[in-house]
Amino acid sequence: MPQILLKLIELLQADDAGMPELAALIAKDAGMTGKILAVANSSAYHRASRTPALEPALMALGTDMIKTLVISESVFQTFNSFPHSGSTDLRAFWKHALGAAVVARDIARATAYPQVEEAYLAGLLHNVGRLALLAAAPREYGVNFMARDDDDLCAVEQRTLQITHTEAGAWLIERWNLDSFLADSVLYHHEPVARLAPAHPLIRIVRLAHLLVHQPDAADAIAAMAGYCGIAARDLEAILGGAARQVQKAADYLGIDLAGADDVAALPAAMPATPPASLDPVQARLQEEMRNMMLAAEMGQAFSRQQGQAALLESVTRSARILFDLGTTVVLLQDPAGEALVGVAAGEQQGRLAGFSIPLGRGGAIAGAAAARQVALLARGAPALGIAEEQLFRILGSEAMVCVPLVTGQRCAGVLLGGVAAWQLPFVQKRERFLLAFGGQAATALEAAGMEQGEAQRQVAHVTQQYHEASRRVVHEVNNPLSIIKNYLSVLDDKLARREPVVAELSVLNEEIDRVGQLVSGLTEVQPATGNGVTSIARVVDDVLRVFRATGFIPAAVQVLVRMRDDPDEIDGDADALRQILINLVKNAVEAMPGGGRIEIVNRGHVVRERTLYVELVVADTGPGLAPEVLANLFAEVKSAKQGPNHGLGLSIVHGLVQKLDGLIACRSSRDGTSFEILLPARGSNTRPAALPAGSMNANTDATQG
Repeated sequence: MPQILLKLIELLQADDAGMPELAALIAKDAGMTGKILAVANSSAYHRASRTPALEPALMALGTDMIKTLVISESVFQTFNSFPHSGSTDLRAFWKHALGAAVVARDIARATAYPQVEEAYLAGLLHNVGRLALLAAAPREYGVNFMARDDDDLCAVEQRTLQITHTEAGAWLIERWNLDSFLADSVLYHHEPVARLAPAHPLIRIVRLAHLLVHQPDAADAIAAMAGYCGIAARDLEAILGGAARQVQKAADYLGIDLAGADDVAALPAAMPATPPASLDPVQARLQEEMRNMMLAAEMGQAFSRQQGQAALLESVTRSARILFDLGTTVVLLQDPAGEALVGVAAGEQQGRLAGFSIPLGRGGAIAGAAAARQVALLARGAPALGIAEEQLFRILGSEAMVCVPLVTGQRCAGVLLGGVAAWQLPFVQKRERFLLAFGGQAATALEAAGMEQGEAQRQVAHVTQQYHEASRRVVHEVNNPLSIIKNYLSVLDDKLARREPVVAELSVLNEEIDRVGQLVSGLTEVQPATGNGVTSIARVVDDVLRVFRATGFIPAAVQVLVRMRDDPDEIDGDADALRQILINLVKNAVEAMPGGGRIEIVNRGHVVRERTLYVELVVADTGPGLAPEVLANLFAEVKSAKQGPNHGLGLSIVHGLVQKLDGLIACRSSRDGTSFEILLPARGSNTRPAALPAGSMNANTDATQG
C-alpha cells in the first residue's frame, strides 16, 4: 500500500485536518495531483476560473469528494499493477468494489459510525484477496476469479489453494500495520450473519455492504444484518437507490470504464477440470531446495556478523518473521545443565519470558520437538497441550504456533517459537526442511557466540583475579611504610619534647609517604611496576637498616651484620624495588627470631649465571628454618600463621620484584637458619651475555645452586 494513502487516511480522520495540509500531502503524488485538478476543472464543477493551483481545486471539490478521490485513486494505482491484472477483465470486479465502498460509507453515515472514510476503504478492499490470489496463482485461480462471490467460492478456494480470498485479503492488509479493524472486516465478510451480532461495527457494516452488492436476493440475511447494524429498511432502500449513480460518478472521475460490466457472467465456483500445468515435480523440488540452501547460507553469514547474544537473537527472530511470515517470535534456550528450556529476557516479552521454563524429559509438545530435533506445528486448544504451551500461546497472541529446534551437531541449543494464523500451518509445513536449515544456522551462530562469551568471561575472571592479587600485594606493601611512619611519628614526638632537631625524621616521613602514594598508584596496574636506573646496593641496605633502627623495629636481641663491597656495588634496576625486597626479607627474619639471633646482609660480588653477569646479595638469619610445607610452596601465596588477611604474601612479592629486576632468587633453609640468595643484574649487563671482569670470580659461586 502506498505510504501516501496511509498518511492520507490518518489525516482525513483527524477533526482538525486543513486544506493546506491535504494539499501538501497530495502534491507528493503526481498522478493523484493530476486527477484532483482534472476533476476540479471538469464541467461538473461550475467555477468562474480554472487554475492549476492544488489548494483552490481542493476547496472546490469539498472534503467528501477529496476523501473519495484520494482513497480510490491510491487503491487503483496499487492494485491495477498486480501481476496478471492487465490481462484480466476487471470491470465487474471494480464495479462491485466501488459499490461496496459507497454503500459501506453511506451505512456508516446512517449509523453514526465516526470513521466514514475507513468504512469506504474497507468496502473498496473487501475483495482485494481475490486480486492477491490471482496474482499468486493465476493458473489455479484464474478460472474462479470472476465466479459468484459466495460461500461456495470460499470452499473451492480452500480445497484448491488452502486459503480463501478473505484470509488472503486480511493477510495483505495486516502488513500495512493500520491501527484499525480493517483487516478483520475483510476476514469476516463471509462469516455467518448470526455470529456477527456482537462484532465490531466496521465488521458488521462491511458484511451488510457485501450482502447488498453481491447477494441482493438474500433478503433474510440482509434484514438480520441490518438489524444488527441498527439501520431501518427504508434507509437501506435510500442507500441502494443512490449507490448506482455514485458508483458511476466515481468511475468517471477515476477513469474506469464500467461499460459492459454487468454483461460479465458470475458463474458458480468450480473445481478446475484438470490439474494446472506446472513444472516437473522433481525440478520444482530441486529449485526450491537450492533457493532454501542459498537463503540459509546467507542467514548464517548474517548471524555470524552479530556482536553479542542479544543482537544475534534479535537478528534470528527478525529474519524468521520475514522469511516465514511469523508474528511474535521468541527463543527458548537450553540451560547449562541441559535440564530445561528457559526464556530469553529480550525484546518486548522480556518481562514474561525472564522466568519462563519448560523442563526437558517430562513430555510436552515443545520439549518433544527439541528432543526429536523436528519441527512441531501446534494449534491453540489442542487437547494434548500442557500449561507451558498454553502460556506461550498467550505470550505469542496467536491461534497457532511453529516450534523450530535450534540444532547444531548432536545438540539442541533451544527452540524458536513463532505465532501464525491457523490457515498458515499447511504452508509452514511445506517449508519444514527450510525451517530446520534455518534453525541449524541459528544454533551454530549461538554456539559460536556462547564460546566467545565464555572466553570473554574467562578473560574477565582472569583479569579480576590478577587485580585482586595485585590489590593484596599493594595492601601488604603499604603496611610497611605505614608502620615506619607510625614508628617515626613516635620518635618525632620524643625529639620534639626534648627540643632536638627533627630534620632527618621529617625527610624519612616524606619518603615513606611518597612510597605509600606510589604503591597505591600501583593499583591501576595488574603487576607491580619497577623503574629503570642504576642502584647502589650498599646505599639501599643502609637506608633500610637506618629506618628500622630509628623506629626500634629491630629489637636489641637481634644483631645485624652487614658486609658490603665497594665494587661491585651497583646494579641495573630500581632502588624502590630493591628496598621493598630488603624490607620484606628483614621483617621476615626479625619475626622468625622472637628470642633474638643474628641477621647477615652480604654482598658476595659478581656471579656468572648462563653467561649473564650478576651481583649476589644474601640475607640470612639464624632462626629455626622454614617448615617443609612452606619450602614446598616457596614464593607462592601461602596461608601464614601470622594474623591479618594479607600475611603470607611477603615472599611472593619478593619473588615478583626480583623477576621484575630480571634477577634470580634461591633459598637455603635448615635448623641452623635460612638464607635468601639473590642475583641482581650487574650494572651494564642488561641481562645480555657479558665477559666476566678480571678478578671478579670468588669462592662463593656455589650460591648459584639450588
